Amino acid sequence: MNDRTSGPERAEREELARLLPAPAERDLPPGRHLHHKDTLMRLIDQDGDRATARPRPRLLRPAVLLPAAGLALGGVLLTTLAVTGQDHAPVPAAAGTSSGTAASRGAAVLLDRIASVASKSDEQQVAGGQFVYVKTLQAGNEGEFGGPVKLTEPHEREVWTAQTTGPVVDEGLIHEDGSYIPLTVGVPDGEPAVGYPAGLNRPTYTWLASLPTDPDALLRRIGTEITRDQDARDTPAEERDQAQDTFDTIGELLRETLMPPRTAAALYRAAAKIPGVIVDPDAVDAAGRHGTGVARDNTAAGWRTAWIFDSATLEYLGERSYLVRDTEMGRKGTLIGESAVLERGVVNALRDRPSAGKPSTTA
Repeated sequence: MNDRTSGPERAEREELARLLPAPAERDLPPGRHLHHKDTLMRLIDQDGDRATARPRPRLLRPAVLLPAAGLALGGVLLTTLAVTGQDHAPVPAAAGTSSGTAASRGAAVLLDRIASVASKSDEQQVAGGQFVYVKTLQAGNEGEFGGPVKLTEPHEREVWTAQTTGPVVDEGLIHEDGSYIPLTVGVPDGEPAVGYPAGLNRPTYTWLASLPTDPDALLRRIGTEITRDQDARDTPAEERDQAQDTFDTIGELLRETLMPPRTAAALYRAAAKIPGVIVDPDAVDAAGRHGTGVARDNTAAGWRTAWIFDSATLEYLGERSYLVRDTEMGRKGTLIGESAVLERGVVNALRDRPSAGKPSTTA
């Protein structure tokens, strides 16, 4: 049958064919992980004593923002991303994420391919007494809010997260900058410790596997969780952007977890329903690996965040954020954060590493 497509439609189809490789022959490593919610300030004694609040992740969103989805800047300000295409004028962010509005055609096709590969990865057996281990290379902005970017040198970060289903105070451990930092729930002076159960703020492998695998149902579930969190923080309605908050939440759920295959596939297909998600054709992770990005532009703040995937295998590589216009943070193109996943796996104890003879998944 003759191809009657011509003009812009033909050009778009040819561009998609160039960007999207043939289906991968091998499986993706399971997922990525959520950076722990920064509910309290980082308190680390100079002598290396135990911290009583969750450390702030060093990257993965520009350091001017707290990392948890829907979390406010200074307790108030939320990130709000409007939507643009790679070479198009900005489109206002939608109030919702229904299937009536969706990502660009190229991003939707790419995310469907990524989801298909992710769904074929091996299911993991993760017991409640074990820990998920993720090793990354990352650099983040340590500049003051509203000021010029001061990017750190890329450095390794290791995270061990407890997989216990019930509430825990001791959530795991971070190894970064030569120090081991306990991940603990902050406890106010004189009050009993109240831990976090498995959930959006502490996504264990079992909890992730319990999420809906229908993309629309998954979007509704995420939206409910985000709204509940924002209500608890008294976030003003004008500072809420459901589409952007949903994109951020999915990115964090993929970041430092070990993701069940069906859940990973559902998250990618859900992301394809978020308005304004685009393809960033040449994105580079913190390890210097080139790939294809799935991105959104924050037109309010002036930066783009891209999840980076290997162009041949569609494996997740890392994440990158950079300015898309001149701002007080710097000139257009200035890098404000980057990461690269180096290894993931399941271990039996804190400070164990999968590479030391245990099953692991490498990026």
